[in-house]
Amino acid sequence: MALRIFGSPRRYVQGPGAIDQLGIEARSYGPSPVLVGDAHVITMLGDRLRGLCEDEGLSPLCLTLEGEITRPAIARLEDALGEQDASLVIGVGGGKSLDAAKALAVRLEKPVFTVPTIASNDSPTSAAIAMYDDNHVMIAVDRMEANPDLVLVDTALIAQAPVTFLLAGIGDAISKKFEADGCQAGSGVTPFGTRPLLTAIAIADCCYRTIRQHGMAAVAACKRKEVTPELEAVVEAAVLMSGLGFENGGLSLAHSLTRGIVKTRDAMNAIHGYQIAWALLVQWAAEERADDDILDLMAFYREIGLPASLPELGMKDPSEREIDQMAEWTMVAPHLANLDRPVDPAMLAGAIRRVETLAGEEAR
Repeated sequence: MALRIFGSPRRYVQGPGAIDQLGIEARSYGPSPVLVGDAHVITMLGDRLRGLCEDEGLSPLCLTLEGEITRPAIARLEDALGEQDASLVIGVGGGKSLDAAKALAVRLEKPVFTVPTIASNDSPTSAAIAMYDDNHVMIAVDRMEANPDLVLVDTALIAQAPVTFLLAGIGDAISKKFEADGCQAGSGVTPFGTRPLLTAIAIADCCYRTIRQHGMAAVAACKRKEVTPELEAVVEAAVLMSGLGFENGGLSLAHSLTRGIVKTRDAMNAIHGYQIAWALLVQWAAEERADDDILDLMAFYREIGLPASLPELGMKDPSEREIDQMAEWTMVAPHLANLDRPVDPAMLAGAIRRVETLAGEEAR
């Protein structure tokens, strides 16, 4: 029998005020933690984070990520350390800052904590590092040897962020059940290169059910800047369950479609989670699911504020050639094999057209 691997953070802490545990959690790692965030986050939280570390006898250093997360940008962060011997790297902010911290930790061969200030994706729990060029084109997905040592999710901070970010997290997470199912049904593998675990399938299923049950109330709570049980549940789904689901269950057609979307007029500018939400509809169409099922998911999207069509993703009046081109660009994605049926450009373009037709019917 083939080996299977389960990867996860060493510890996950979530709740209002969770950030106050930072210094306590960091002190056993050594005296010199390095905080990494973008200029906005460092301005907003830098003094508070430094204080939390100093209260525990630590000597923290704050580094600011400037611009895109590129290999030269990570090298500049390392250079900024000078002679200081970092004991721990702590990423604070959105996915870009967290991935920058992961990349720096790899270069320094140090452990990493992630402290997300938004719940727009599952980067906080993941060992993956998305690397880009200066034009925001993804060039690689690097991996750490292990997941973060700590994921510290302060839901009071999450609730203060624009609701767009929570919606993006929902859009990124809602696909994970069906992508893991696709891997399991076919011959797909996880980022570890092994077959999906039943544990991951169960987690991804719970992720989807949590979002469908509590998504609307969580979005309403975020709009009110209020932490509620529903918001806590959906943040856990978007950050923890989603990350465990994809790393141990695998990705499939929905995430593959981003290879085409990021090159496509106007749709390329949509936030990642919005792209994935729409792409899941295409995966369902490619899997030949019933119209009623697709229409039901579309209705949920529109109820909470996610896009259900290319125009809602920002791409008005997509042409036949543009749809064909998106399908062709998607063929380079490595996750396409993680499905129970072969995918070719004609089949994928047909699935996109079916979604666009159904979206027009659902909207009427």
